[in-house]
Amino acid sequence: MSGIGTSFGYMGSVQGKALYGVEGVTQLGWATRVKIVHGLSHALSYLHHDCSPPIVHRDVTVNNVLLKSNFEARLSDFGTARLISVNSSNWTHIVGSFGYMAPELALTMRVTDKCDVYSFGVVALEVLMGRHPGDLLESQLSESSQSMKEDNAELFLKDLLDQRLEAPRNELAKAVVLVMSLALTCIRARPGSRPTMLYVAQKLLAQSLPSLPLPFGMLVCKRNSYTVPQKMLANGSIWREATGHARVPAHLSRQRPR
Repeated sequence: MSGIGTSFGYMGSVQGKALYGVEGVTQLGWATRVKIVHGLSHALSYLHHDCSPPIVHRDVTVNNVLLKSNFEARLSDFGTARLISVNSSNWTHIVGSFGYMAPELALTMRVTDKCDVYSFGVVALEVLMGRHPGDLLESQLSESSQSMKEDNAELFLKDLLDQRLEAPRNELAKAVVLVMSLALTCIRARPGSRPTMLYVAQKLLAQSLPSLPLPFGMLVCKRNSYTVPQKMLANGSIWREATGHARVPAHLSRQRPR
């Protein structure tokens, strides 16, 4: 059932159709990439907060994000999805895709909505970076190691983004910074420090975006200096939070958990 989405007018997955090919430059500009991340956040927020009981997808990857002709994203492949019970420990076998699974699954064998949040963060970063963010994920898991001192060095945000595209400008630059900062909070090693998908979706649908404290090319971030969701460190100054109220629609393909 995982391919059913392509039978209803979908062009294919983010990875298969666009991100790593020529389309990644010609069709997936910054506005389109931000739109894709928005759609995915809405879908997961719907599963986690509007469904009763809540649904955890458990295999959020770029391959399972389908694109319609207008580049609206739809989450697909619910073959590993699971209903979450508040009266159960929700133990599980390890399922999902390598490079996208939350690190705590291997230790606790317990599935929560924060597992999907982690996977969302990986996908969001991959969409913006044009490559899998393996180095950032490794730095999150080695906080106590000696190499952490080097990994905690400041990185220019522009250097993390897909180098095939020109740097975003004006309002689009603000949107990219917001998506990046939210994605980085989603891949925190400790599940309890990750935001909920409802929080992420609401921030991404904010009616107004915060001003950047510095020109886009000068913004830097520290991989492991996060304290509050979606705050961005920039040369010692914390980027102000975006505010706004928004509805959270469902962006899902025609598949349900089995």
